Amino acid sequence: MKLSMTLLLALALLLPATLFAIPDAPTALASDRALLQALATSDKPALEKLLDPGFTWTDSAGKTLTRAEVLQTLPQPPLGQETGLQPTERTYGDVVAITAERGKIHALRIWVKRPDGWRALVYHEVTQLAEPSTSPGTGVTDCENPCKSVPYAPQNDAERAIIASWQALETGVTAHDSAAWAPHIADEFVQVSSASDHPINKAGRIATLDKQKLSGVGSAPPPLVSARMFDFPEAVIMTCLHQPHTGKPVHVTRLWVLQHGQWVISISYQTAIQAPAPNKSS
Repeated sequence: MKLSMTLLLALALLLPATLFAIPDAPTALASDRALLQALATSDKPALEKLLDPGFTWTDSAGKTLTRAEVLQTLPQPPLGQETGLQPTERTYGDVVAITAERGKIHALRIWVKRPDGWRALVYHEVTQLAEPSTSPGTGVTDCENPCKSVPYAPQNDAERAIIASWQALETGVTAHDSAAWAPHIADEFVQVSSASDHPINKAGRIATLDKQKLSGVGSAPPPLVSARMFDFPEAVIMTCLHQPHTGKPVHVTRLWVLQHGQWVISISYQTAIQAPAPNKSS
């Protein structure tokens, strides 16, 4: 005997709502765990579903792979599945940054929310120095690029505001002016660089600038070679290639976030490139 549509609707109203609930989509953290599992088991089909079309992987040698290259080579993260580690998760709307570390090895993964779920956009690895660096600064006092001009054309108002904020903070760095630098930096700021032996927070960076001001050593930032930006309402991911006046080129991932109507840097991961890098966006 067939039940009428009216009776079916009546029964549905009487049954617990949980029977009809749509399962929650995986969180960024759950997707991150799935990514590490797929890498550990060399599960290419699972990995393919988790990587954004614009995905890049930068290893500790500064080598940057595209999505297609990652799927072809299936590289293994040095932290493995991160068993026993407590990752740090920062959420800025449709962008989530997850960081993990063991000893001197640090990993940053940036996830972005797409219509079909969370997708990994950036994997960036940094192995820090075993001992503190003896270099007091770059020794460079002039800053044309990036303080006054950059080889990147902003695509919208958010990117224009970010470039302006970045130039202002780098001008502050060049002048050892921590008061000019600080307004462009989020309170939760962290910088992880292969040229340092430890992560640097906002207070630590201010202390370094103040120390350099007393010593008078040049500290102008390395010029920008190329950049890409991925825009979201509350965060913008910026991947860059820099070429210092002396030394090896550096691949940098910066996470800009919108706080109190202003774009500020929340995360900066910097890895020196051990092999020559092509002059292109990375």
